[in-house]
Amino acid sequence: MVRNVHEIRVSLKGDGDCTTIREALSLAGEYEGGAVCIRIGAGVYTEKVVLTQDRITFEGAGAEETILSWGDYARAISPDGTEYGTFRTATMMVDADCFTARNMTFRNTAGSGEEIGQALALYVDGDRIFFENCRITGGQDTLFTAPLPPAPLIKNGFKGPKENAPRRMGRHWYKDCLISGDVDFIFGGATAFFEGCEIVSVGKGFVTAASTPENEKYGYVFDRCIFRGECEEGGVYLGRPWRDYARTVIMNSYIGSHIHEEGWHDWDKKSAREKAVYAEYRNSGPGADISRRAEWVRSLTDEEAKAYTREAVLGLKQEWDDRNKDTGTEAAGQRGDGI
Repeated sequence: MVRNVHEIRVSLKGDGDCTTIREALSLAGEYEGGAVCIRIGAGVYTEKVVLTQDRITFEGAGAEETILSWGDYARAISPDGTEYGTFRTATMMVDADCFTARNMTFRNTAGSGEEIGQALALYVDGDRIFFENCRITGGQDTLFTAPLPPAPLIKNGFKGPKENAPRRMGRHWYKDCLISGDVDFIFGGATAFFEGCEIVSVGKGFVTAASTPENEKYGYVFDRCIFRGECEEGGVYLGRPWRDYARTVIMNSYIGSHIHEEGWHDWDKKSAREKAVYAEYRNSGPGADISRRAEWVRSLTDEEAKAYTREAVLGLKQEWDDRNKDTGTEAAGQRGDGI
């Protein structure tokens, strides 16, 4: 049963409850403790958005129709005369639990990482986060899946909204999404399951840069995804370890010819070769030849692959189903594809 769900309509035409997403989140504050579904009409919303309220759903008019767009980047100079840095650039920051987004685009328009540095489309810090049929687009560092590592490697490396906040693990589920970028464009420490997603490299670089905490069983898992490139052949690596215990598994996926034959890069961190887990299972395509991979990359056995199902990685089917009911969206379990 759907309980205590409030609906807010956003429309650029002026026929909704408000005309901006930020206004909608302000209105949602009146229902703190309840679930809120924000229905966002077609159009480009040029806004920088921060969400801090639990149990919010964004429902767009379509992945190519409803677009949230901004263009901050790391090398930009802030009013205090310092560079923005990576973690203040997000078009949208999710700092809450039980957030769902469907049928919309989150984009950072700043451009190529070679020219402007890091530029986040999404900063996602929370548990039970679900993106479905969304487009997440940018250049370098498009999608950050928090938490941050315990400490930066350089002074002020984590300058931004969660620099001194306690680190906590979150579980993220990305289903039927398109995610694009060039350097490290999916990065961070969360447990994240990417299901049926299209992962698009738009320049030379690295698809992932996980920083999985040492004692976590799961980092990134990609299942039934398509990795394709809008760039030269052989110039992209599937991942490199932002921290030594990075964990990334790609299975049942198509890997294009843009991927370097070694597949993965150690980021010149020799210790990561022993501590990180980079593994593949039953992939296809011109970039999927496991026999040419770096010697420290693993090929999973059938038995090992059973530990990387969506149910195993994200867990707690009833918890996710109840959460979907509470947010006023059709429960995944009721559609027959619940975790």
